[in-house]
Amino acid sequence: MQRVFSGIQPTGIPHLGNYLGAIRNWAAMQADHDCVFCLVDMHSLTMPWTPEDLRKQTLGSAACLLATGIEPTRLYNQSAVSAHARLGWIFNCVSRLGWLNRMTQFKDKAGKNRENHSAGLYVYPNLMAADILAFHATRVPVGDDQKQHIELANDIAQKFNHDMGTDFFPQIEAFIPPAAARVMSLRDGTKKMSKSDPSEQSRIVLTDTPDEIALKIRRAKTDSEVLPSEVEGLGDRAEARNLVAIYAAMSGETMSDVLARFGGQGFGPFKSALADLLVEKIGPVATETARLMQNEDHIISVLRAGADRAREISEPIVQEAERLVGFIR
Repeated sequence: MQRVFSGIQPTGIPHLGNYLGAIRNWAAMQADHDCVFCLVDMHSLTMPWTPEDLRKQTLGSAACLLATGIEPTRLYNQSAVSAHARLGWIFNCVSRLGWLNRMTQFKDKAGKNRENHSAGLYVYPNLMAADILAFHATRVPVGDDQKQHIELANDIAQKFNHDMGTDFFPQIEAFIPPAAARVMSLRDGTKKMSKSDPSEQSRIVLTDTPDEIALKIRRAKTDSEVLPSEVEGLGDRAEARNLVAIYAAMSGETMSDVLARFGGQGFGPFKSALADLLVEKIGPVATETARLMQNEDHIISVLRAGADRAREISEPIVQEAERLVGFIR
């Protein structure tokens, strides 16, 4: 049974894109993989934050993940397990500046004002490598935009092994589930759905009420044409393609199946059907999340138990890495 590691930043309640692109697959992978799921709260410090928001969002994200079917013993918050930070520092010293300079996500997040961003935002790919390799995980479910980080993690592992004369760290496989959906903004079909978008109408979060879901879908940007009967007819209609893709992903159908049913119709009936489908699938998650959030002590106890399991796995691995580099314990 291969070990899988995956993490998500607790920077807000997960949205539909997080669910279809990752979280739904996490729950399914638990049956045939040794899974470790982490709320990467240390990564959250790479961008502006407040302590109150970080605590609240960590608990809310934990409740939401548990509500989607993540087993409690597999979930913990990153900062509770020191192996991440210890191996992350070693990897800061193994990784090369030239490798980090090629990381496109830093350029995207920092923009033109790079000099005013934290050093953490620049080196966080090294910590991401440590997150994975502290567990000797060999599979990491990621989207296409994260494949570059897996390549860097493998470069770091290979250099560590070469420098230390060992084969200690394994090769990591970027696992992109075939059913993973790339969900775009409801306000701009050319941009990914994001927690950081200033418009609440751009995304559906997993705690939205049925009325909120229906309103957001009704207001979702479309065009004046009817839905085509063939996928090719979506062409450069980014917003139409996005809504059809969401329906297909939520229903388990192909986009061709969806268009065979709704092709030739306007967006009114289709949006109504999509809203009903989302309420059916997401409504139970919102209800269970709300129930869990009424007992913060229970969520904290779940995270602590998950951290105990994570330490049992990672501590021997990181202690051996520390021995290999010459640290005296």
